[in-house]
Amino acid sequence: MTQGKRAELSAVQKTDVWCRWKAGQSLHTIGRAFGKPHTSIHCLLAHHGGMVPAVRRRALLALTLKEREEISRGIASGSPIREIARRLERAASTVSREVARHGGRPAYRANEADRQAWESALRPKPCLLAIHVKLQKMVASKLILDWSPEQVSGWLKIRYPDDESLRVSHETIYRSLFIQARGVLKKELIGHLRSQRRIRRSRHSQVRGQRRGQIVNAISIRERPAEIADRAIPGHWEGDLIGGTKNSHIATLVERHSRFTTLVRCEAKTLRLSWRH
Repeated sequence: MTQGKRAELSAVQKTDVWCRWKAGQSLHTIGRAFGKPHTSIHCLLAHHGGMVPAVRRRALLALTLKEREEISRGIASGSPIREIARRLERAASTVSREVARHGGRPAYRANEADRQAWESALRPKPCLLAIHVKLQKMVASKLILDWSPEQVSGWLKIRYPDDESLRVSHETIYRSLFIQARGVLKKELIGHLRSQRRIRRSRHSQVRGQRRGQIVNAISIRERPAEIADRAIPGHWEGDLIGGTKNSHIATLVERHSRFTTLVRCEAKTLRLSWRH
């Protein structure tokens, strides 16, 4: 199997990927939309456990790019730090630290300073289960008994109605399971989930109401004549489709009386066969 690689997509494209995933589109559908293999899209989504990452926002008190450009222009014109701070209505110490942090007056550049500040501000928020060991052990003890995250969350509310510290949402439990970089819940506990998935799926990705995995205009096997069941009368055929690697498919046709079998190579799983006998 080809090893998947992280998709090299722009920020706008990544946002579109998450929107499509949240809407219930499959990995193959998303991959085709961006000209990427589905394994590449899977790597991108699995890094966040299949859950849309929180949108980063600047702190309200942080310097903006516009303010940094004003600082850069002030330095170029030879203005003192206090004068630049006064124009920005900022404390002189704030401007002084900003300039010193990014190379001093000779090397200060607004765009580079803004980029470095944005990257250095990225500090992952500690997970609730990582800082609350007692709660972590309680959740793990229930998951190992094949309880669902929803059941665990509901049980905690009933068992400890007056203790707000012993509360955790089912989404937090899923995040702790699927995002293994958090190192909170053991990976083996994923095997106790009913879905057996290792990545969070959208609630809109249900097969219900879609054609995925279904035969178009299919006739139920319950509607076949009774004489077919005992294989006594020749001339009745049954077909099936076998899927292989690299999008390969083989159609099988079996005559129920003689067990004569024919294999037909298909270019795609949507190919319709016309059989006459």
